[in-house]
Amino acid sequence: MPERERGARGTARLTVPGTLSTRLEPSDPLERARLLERIRDAVLSGTTGPGAPRDVVSASWQRSLDAHIDPERGRPQHVYEDDELRDVRGCHLLAPVLPLLRRTLLDVADDAVHMMIVTDVRGHILWREGNRTVLRRAEQFELVEGTRWSEDSVGTNAMGTALASGNAVQIHSAEHLVKLYHSWTCAAAPIHDPDSGEVVAAIDLTGPLQTFHPSTLALVKAAAELAEVHLRARLVERDERLRHRNLPHLEGLRGAPGALLAPGGRVITTQSADWLPERLDIPDGGGRVDLGERREGVVEPLAEGWLLRLAPRAAQGPTLSLTFLGAERPVARLDGRPVRLSLRHAEMLVVLALHPDGLTADGLAQALYGDAGNPVTVRSEVHRLRNALGSSIISTQPYRLRARVDADFLDVRAALRDRRLPPPAVLRRGPLLPTSDAPGVREERDHLDVAVRSAVLRRGDVEALWALAGAAGTDPELAERLRLLLPDGDPRRDELAGR
Repeated sequence: MPERERGARGTARLTVPGTLSTRLEPSDPLERARLLERIRDAVLSGTTGPGAPRDVVSASWQRSLDAHIDPERGRPQHVYEDDELRDVRGCHLLAPVLPLLRRTLLDVADDAVHMMIVTDVRGHILWREGNRTVLRRAEQFELVEGTRWSEDSVGTNAMGTALASGNAVQIHSAEHLVKLYHSWTCAAAPIHDPDSGEVVAAIDLTGPLQTFHPSTLALVKAAAELAEVHLRARLVERDERLRHRNLPHLEGLRGAPGALLAPGGRVITTQSADWLPERLDIPDGGGRVDLGERREGVVEPLAEGWLLRLAPRAAQGPTLSLTFLGAERPVARLDGRPVRLSLRHAEMLVVLALHPDGLTADGLAQALYGDAGNPVTVRSEVHRLRNALGSSIISTQPYRLRARVDADFLDVRAALRDRRLPPPAVLRRGPLLPTSDAPGVREERDHLDVAVRSAVLRRGDVEALWALAGAAGTDPELAERLRLLLPDGDPRRDELAGR
């Protein structure tokens, strides 16, 4: 069974020795609960038990332990009072869909001795309805509106784990990390905003452990899909209304390239600009946006959404190329001329490239050294870097790059923003400045690693999976996905087995 170890930073880790699989679990909910209790006790005590937790449960337990959840005494955070809750509910995207969810689930929940729960993306319970006996009993466990049921608040539970993993999940009895909730069984599914594609809520059915039934998971998945269909229909109506009301603004460009954008930057309709990505990153209040090789755009606010038109690009000036993914000995290129950099100077260029509007000495010191940063040290390092690159490349007050930046880590950011996968050759390079421990670099590296891995797993592209698996080293989830997708006879199957 998994044993609790201490990681390099003092975080409890779970490791799994070989054990029997819980695929042989009993069908009776009470017998199954007793088996899961023995498995959990073995996991937390570091002894061998009768089986192993499911992968989704084991991963959730680890995230919960990393968040310092107490398996014996964990309790949810109470975040919203009644008056605050009314405001949060009223402006939530799912509020208009709640009647549909009621019609879909409440009769079933009442008959099955369950309650329906709807949370926001952070796991706050916004609505809770269903069997009255279950609702009253749930109050004793603080399973009520206004509490937060994310994994980092109360550990493994269907709502929090569905939000953390992005997948529908059923959690039964002692699969909950916290002992207090072993008398419950629950199934939840995430709900996505069709505009942004992001998870915005979770729908859950919860009841006493005796009411466990495998079909509950299929039911909440169907309810989540139905909610997304309803949200998509409302989105189409809003898009059509925005297009109808604002088409004269687009036609006023007299054939010049332009587009109408939704409030979040999604492209609704274009004019002579079918090369635009699906979505643009809009600055607060509008203004100039980078359109890559197509020059710059200007985004102007409308009553609903935005109008995009092209603007002449300013003079390009010098080009600073930064190929820093996987780079242990970083080199920059200024108009093609290689410039060997120290790790510290490479870190400075990463941070400045991520902040095109510039940083003060204090801000740059914080990004490079954390709380121990000293602006005096930063000024000395900037002086040395300006000597290496030329004083015109980095301006002061604030510190800002005055060159066109061509950086592989920025390209990865742009690809993810446009819902594209980076090319396999880029995925094979590895993480951003892997030897750097600067807070600003480390934060960006972790963000890119997680975002790229999630996008590649979600897309299921074999070439991207293979490239990322080679760069990431041992990653069981990537390996398992490849094993399922690689066709028989593909020589990479043998290499994967060797790894």
